Amino acid sequence: MTTTTSNTFNPGIQDWSWLAGNARLIDLSGKLLGAHIAHAGLIMFWAGATTISEVSRFVPSQPMSEQGLILLPHLATLGFGIGAGGVVVDTYPYFVIGMLHLAASAVLGAGGLFHVFKGPSILKNGTGRAPKFHYEWSDAKKLSFILGHHLIFLGLGALGLVFKAMIFGGIYDTAIHDLRVITAPTLNPFPIFGYLFGVADGTWNSLGMAAVNNLEDVIGGHIWIGVMCLAGGAWHIVSEPGSWVKKLFIFNGHAILSYSLAALALMAFTSIYFIGFNTTVLPTEFYGVNRDTSTVIQFFLCTTFLFGHIWHAFKGRSQGAIFTDQSKLSSVMAGFFALAVLALGLVLLTF
Repeated sequence: MTTTTSNTFNPGIQDWSWLAGNARLIDLSGKLLGAHIAHAGLIMFWAGATTISEVSRFVPSQPMSEQGLILLPHLATLGFGIGAGGVVVDTYPYFVIGMLHLAASAVLGAGGLFHVFKGPSILKNGTGRAPKFHYEWSDAKKLSFILGHHLIFLGLGALGLVFKAMIFGGIYDTAIHDLRVITAPTLNPFPIFGYLFGVADGTWNSLGMAAVNNLEDVIGGHIWIGVMCLAGGAWHIVSEPGSWVKKLFIFNGHAILSYSLAALALMAFTSIYFIGFNTTVLPTEFYGVNRDTSTVIQFFLCTTFLFGHIWHAFKGRSQGAIFTDQSKLSSVMAGFFALAVLALGLVLLTF
C-alpha cells in the first residue's frame, strides 16, 4: 500500500525560491539596499539588546571573564566605566551605549522597511539623490563609487578609536592596569607595516599583527588605517578601475560577494591570533586567560566565510568567466585550497 502526504516533495509544485534569500534581489538595487540596511539594523539591535542584558546580570565583584560576557569586555577595554586595576566603577555608560544601539537599530529598521515597501525597487527610478547610487553589476565605475563610500565609513570608524584613545578619556592599558591617554601614537610606517610581514620590535614573530605589545603601535596603526581608508574612499569615488583590474576581476553580484567574504575570512583568521595570544588589545582583566571557546568560534567563522567565498566565486565565474583555460582555473583553485588548508593547519598547530 502506498501512502502520500501533503508534505511530499514535488519540484513541479512546491516553490523553493525563498531559499535563494537576498539573491532574489540581486537585480533590484532599491530592495537590495533595503535588505542591506535592515541587516545592519538587526546587527545593531543585537548589540544593544545584548549590552542591556549583560548590564542587568553583571556582578561587579566577579571578574568579567567568569560571567560569560561578550560585549562588556570590549566596552571596558575602550575605557568606559573602568577605574584603576580594571575594576568596573560605573555601569551607567554601558546602559547608555546599549540604548543608543537600540535607538539606532530602530532608525535602520525603519530605513530598511522604507526601501523594501515604499522606495523604488530600482534606485534609478527614484527621486533626489537615489539614482546616483543605482548600480549595474557590470558597471565597474559605479561599483567603485559605492566601494569608496564604504571605505570612508570604515576610515571614520578606525579614527573613532583614535579619538577615544587620544582625546576622549583614553583607553585601558593592561601594562599599567589603568586608563591612559595615548599622547604619542606611532606614526613611523616601518614598525606599523612591519607587523604585516611578521616583523615586531625588529625581529620576525610568527604572530604577525597579533605580536603588537603596546598601545602606541595599536593607535598608530589605526591612524594609518583611517587615513588610508579615507584616501582610498575618495579615490574610488572619483575614479574607476583600470583596465588591468577589469581583466583580473569579475564584476557581477556573486563575484562581489565572494570578494567581501574573502575579506571577512581574512579578518576572522587574523582575530584568531589576537584572541588566542594578544593581551594588549584583549586584556586578561576582561577576557581572562583561557580563551579557547572564543578562539574556536572565530575559527569556525573563518572557515564558514572562506567556503562561502569559494562557493560564490564559482557562482560568479559561471556568470562571467575570468579564465579561458579550464586548466588554469583548476590550478588556481588547487593552489587556493592548499593555502587555505595550510593556514588553518597552522592555527591548529599553535594550540
